Amino acid sequence: MFHSEESKQQLNPLLPGYSFNLYLVAGTTPIIENGPLDFTIDRPHGMKGYIINMTVRGEGRIFDGTDAFDCKPGDILLFSPDTPHYYGRAPGSPDWYHRWVYFRPRGYWANWLKWPNQTRGVGRLRLPDPTLVTEFDELFQQIDRTHRGARRTSEELAINLLERLLIRAFEETPENLPTPLDPRIQATCQFIAKNLAEDVSLDDIARHVCLSPSRLAHLFREQMGMNILRWREDQRITLAKQLLLSTRTPVSTVAGKVGYDDQLYFSRVFRKRVGVSPSGFRKASEEARHPYGELHLHSQGEHIQAMVAGEDARR
Repeated sequence: MFHSEESKQQLNPLLPGYSFNLYLVAGTTPIIENGPLDFTIDRPHGMKGYIINMTVRGEGRIFDGTDAFDCKPGDILLFSPDTPHYYGRAPGSPDWYHRWVYFRPRGYWANWLKWPNQTRGVGRLRLPDPTLVTEFDELFQQIDRTHRGARRTSEELAINLLERLLIRAFEETPENLPTPLDPRIQATCQFIAKNLAEDVSLDDIARHVCLSPSRLAHLFREQMGMNILRWREDQRITLAKQLLLSTRTPVSTVAGKVGYDDQLYFSRVFRKRVGVSPSGFRKASEEARHPYGELHLHSQGEHIQAMVAGEDARR
């Protein structure tokens, strides 16, 4: 009897031989000591897509030798394409239950798939909070239930849930968490903002926050990603744009209000940062708010009044 290649394929993704031809497959692997799934997955060349998994019970052992590491409940792993797969139940653990999703990513997911903590191409994320563990566990289960659904859009809906899972993993990666701003840097920013029109020196600012100028400069760049002069210039230009948009204050006065005594120098800085002169910026903003111009609006109003008068005369 003839058997097609498709019929010969292993249809159980938990057993060797499954082709993983789909764009998304999900499930839970319950590995129990001496059970039918208690073997080591060994794929030296990895797979074409990604696999993300989360341990929910017991422990798993990834790799062997000096690269080996164990994963425990709350640990999430991301296997990149072509990354060697070598994993199974950790010795000494009676079981290892892990939820998993195999997927082919969308192009714009690239940044969410660059996990900083990696061992031989396998990214690792440990969830420290039981609440987070529950949240991610539910997401894995939702993806599994959804992709098995009978709806015509089941795969697309599951991919949307997977996108949410990857975004949440990105958010919870320690390297991506927002770093609390040092109180001295907060005080520095507040001091500069209050004295934006003044030409305060680095020494003045350092004295105000009780730091040496060199230490302040280093700490500010480390926390803000730019030096103090650049940050102050950003604030000055932002304030200048607000004044130009919301007031009829002359450009020379605006320059003084944001800390530039020389109007020509202010205009050069503004043009360099915004791409247009201060007066050009104001003019373009006004035209955007009144695309037909005041004269046109006035004549349009007169035209409407004339039409109304004509209607009154004919009544």
